[in-house]
Amino acid sequence: MHVGAAHNKTRWLTGEGTWHVGGLLIACAVALPIVAVAWLAIFPSENIWPHLFETVLWGYIDNTVRLMAGVAIGSVVIGVGTAWLVSTTEFPGRRIFQWALMLPLAAPTYIVAYVYTDLLEFAGPVQSALRGMFGWQSARDYWFPEIRSVGGAITMMTLTLYPYVYLLSRAAFLEQAGVTREVSRTLGAGPWRTFFRVALPLARPAVVVGMTLALMETLNDFGTVDFFAVRTLTAGVFNVWLTMGNVGGGAQIALVMLGFVVLLILLERLERRRRRYHALATRHRRASRQRLGPRTRWVATLACLLPVALGFVVPGAVLLRNAVVFAEESWSSRFPDFAINSLVLAAGSAVLCVVLATFLAYAVRLRGGALLSGTARIASLGYAVPGAVLALGILNPFGAFDNAFDGWMRDTLGVSTGLLLSGTVAAVMFAYVVRFFALSYGALESGLGRIKPSMEMAARTLGEGPRGTLFRVHLPLMKGTLVTAALLIFVDVMKELPATLLLRPFNFDTLATYVYQFGSSEQLELSSLGALSIVAVGLVPVVLLNQTVARDPSEVM
Repeated sequence: MHVGAAHNKTRWLTGEGTWHVGGLLIACAVALPIVAVAWLAIFPSENIWPHLFETVLWGYIDNTVRLMAGVAIGSVVIGVGTAWLVSTTEFPGRRIFQWALMLPLAAPTYIVAYVYTDLLEFAGPVQSALRGMFGWQSARDYWFPEIRSVGGAITMMTLTLYPYVYLLSRAAFLEQAGVTREVSRTLGAGPWRTFFRVALPLARPAVVVGMTLALMETLNDFGTVDFFAVRTLTAGVFNVWLTMGNVGGGAQIALVMLGFVVLLILLERLERRRRRYHALATRHRRASRQRLGPRTRWVATLACLLPVALGFVVPGAVLLRNAVVFAEESWSSRFPDFAINSLVLAAGSAVLCVVLATFLAYAVRLRGGALLSGTARIASLGYAVPGAVLALGILNPFGAFDNAFDGWMRDTLGVSTGLLLSGTVAAVMFAYVVRFFALSYGALESGLGRIKPSMEMAARTLGEGPRGTLFRVHLPLMKGTLVTAALLIFVDVMKELPATLLLRPFNFDTLATYVYQFGSSEQLELSSLGALSIVAVGLVPVVLLNQTVARDPSEVM
């Protein structure tokens, strides 16, 4: 017993026990909103589940499923098709399109929706030009697709979310050994059969992962569905919670959304487990790109040009024009405050995420164990959880703490503390950390996994403890990983809308909420400068991602 006690004491003195407990605390804190939503849904103060079930719930689910199905089909068709073209064929503009096809990822969906509504609505320039050209007098004289519909929302989301599928599909096609496709061609299979029978099945796990990411972003979207009046589950959380004032009902709808998230994760994991492919060639050689015919190559150019033009060039050009023409109207005295708020929140959240993820990933590496590893995995689900759900799971525990602490202070000292957590910047930043913690944790876990244990053992042999080993060995070797993770989180925070809308303090706005307020009231001219700023910041990870995927120097511009 004395030997065991001494051994445990030594563990704590060397710091391993501290890392273990600290890692558990971080993981539990990040997982708190998910647990809080489940608790509120299962034990609501007023159970309106039967009413929701009989009235609006199935409509929310139907619209959500249709939206997700449309985005899945559109993003896979565009993402896989363009990835195959730029990876395996030669055509005019290929070197430009290989990185340009990722540009729509920089534009938030709700901003693109505002732009196209302004262009395509009845009073917009497109329909006005058609009426002038053909002499039409009213909407009864012609048919034009309704932009504010489920179909319109699917189109907007597909144009901005297909890069998730494109990015991973392109990486998968580039990693495929050239001899595999060459053997298929030797056996008589043409380009189409080679694609469907060989290349696509090999890339299928990557395609599924990309589609899953696109669908999670679809589920998280609020700005687009709110502007288009599409009643999805996300809009239902806002409606039941804020309009009807029923927290339990909002949590119950949020729990249904969590069910969709879990289903997507399970399907993705099942697909990866069932579809494992290994390269059989001992030498990995890239296949030579096929030269297309005179007509086919221009078709390929057009197929790659349309997604870039519609998803980035057109919205970017409209925003740039409005920002220049209406510079005086859009530049208000508070605009710098909105920009500073966004930058401070984004920078602070990025630093917090990286620091906490480093601590947790290193704790798992040091001690492991089913409890710590399992809790870390639950904490990593935050990225898959929509912002509206996280806001619901954060505001209620924080509000309960504020009320309890304020009551205790009143009874004890006669002093009111007011709101310490809920309705403050701290709540907003906590939501960002929970939402994007998975990005930093995944990057740090992968980065630590690439460091050989022998290097850590050598440092420990030379007298370094866990802390010294982390700061002197691991962190210097992971500088690139740390910077990349921080930049990705920074950009995502700049674009985040639902959680910010629900948790921000009074009279506190970011660029995202500023754009939403003017854009949703159809004042695109006043919001263009802020929208253009968000898009410009979003271009940073596009460059980084292109450099990551295009490992072959010939593939990097």
